[in-house]
Amino acid sequence: MNDSMQTEAGPASTKSKKLLIVGGTVAALVAGGAGLQWWKAQTGTAAEDPGKTAVKQTAAAGTATAQPKREAAAKVTINGRSISIPLDEVFRECAMRVGNDVIESVVNRAVIQLACEQQGVQITESEVEQEIVRIAKQFGIPTESWVEMLRTERNISPEQYKRDVIWPMLALKKLAGEKAEITEKDMQKAFVRHYGARVKCRMIMLDSMRRANEVFHKAELKPDDFPRLAREYSVDPTSRAMEGSVPPIARYSGNPDIEEAAFRLKEGEISGIIHIGLNRYVILRSEGFTEQKVKDVNEVRDVLYKDLVEEKVQESVAKLFENLKKGARIDNYWTNTTSGDVRQVSGTKPADGERSAVKTAAGERPTSEATGKTGPFSPTGSTAGSTRGPANPISQPKPSAASAPKK
Repeated sequence: MNDSMQTEAGPASTKSKKLLIVGGTVAALVAGGAGLQWWKAQTGTAAEDPGKTAVKQTAAAGTATAQPKREAAAKVTINGRSISIPLDEVFRECAMRVGNDVIESVVNRAVIQLACEQQGVQITESEVEQEIVRIAKQFGIPTESWVEMLRTERNISPEQYKRDVIWPMLALKKLAGEKAEITEKDMQKAFVRHYGARVKCRMIMLDSMRRANEVFHKAELKPDDFPRLAREYSVDPTSRAMEGSVPPIARYSGNPDIEEAAFRLKEGEISGIIHIGLNRYVILRSEGFTEQKVKDVNEVRDVLYKDLVEEKVQESVAKLFENLKKGARIDNYWTNTTSGDVRQVSGTKPADGERSAVKTAAGERPTSEATGKTGPFSPTGSTAGSTRGPANPISQPKPSAASAPKK
């Protein structure tokens, strides 16, 4: 009986085992497919609607498949239909619009930081704060108002101002040395430039010698038509709008050819054509001289000395920064360019770690490790949250006419 039962049960048992194996295989495939879908969803980018997983029917099996998540920056809905704007696309768009300015600023700070590390130069938080106070006082504006003006009118955040403007300038001053030799000749030139008589005049700027000759002959025939000619022909939009009127011209203040021509003119006279640069020609008409109010250099010697020291330091700082950039090899993977001393190392292919900054700029959200932020005034720290500002560390923002104190 047992044999009989075993014989009868044999095929059924075998069939059951096959079904069990097939059923187990299907279950494993389903479980594996579900696991794979879960893994993809975990490692992907955000779904259209944040916090929800988009489900889509596959054409082959008709099974539900979870789409990768993409974090959204915004969502627009009209009449029940919506479009989600992915955050990574916003990052990418921002990088394309302002990436060149941002990378230039960061590269400049890195060049200065390396020079500081080599010479053991450090800038303290106290020095940064004191410099901001000094600059605000120089413009006659309370420190709080100065910082607020930079934020509202220049789109420069306090953190960006400290990092992109104040820190580089202080560092370069320490590297260059803040001592300057002022000669008596320097003092006399500065006195004439700031306190000497100036030429009041009108100017017409042209972009070709042919046009300059044409306008010059018209002005020579009818000198009183000079304002009209400036309004009609000048290529300089600022002076053209004011019928050729320009600020009084001082000696030692700009283009020596223009200065020389202006000071030779008598009131009402018209200069010849002055070539001042590529495709730029100028014609002047004198309207007399300003009155010189300060006659003795000793009355303003202390003020002039401070101004001259600042000018000399700025000149040495600019020259130092130019030399630092020339002596550094800069492999800019953002713009695919190499500049400076290209003999320092061979090849320009970045290591994985070097590429991380480019990946972040291209759209990936930076982590605390990726930003490299080591302190509030770290020169190579993150610029996240800041807006466009001065990339040149030598430049210094100045108050607008509306923000300047009334005298």
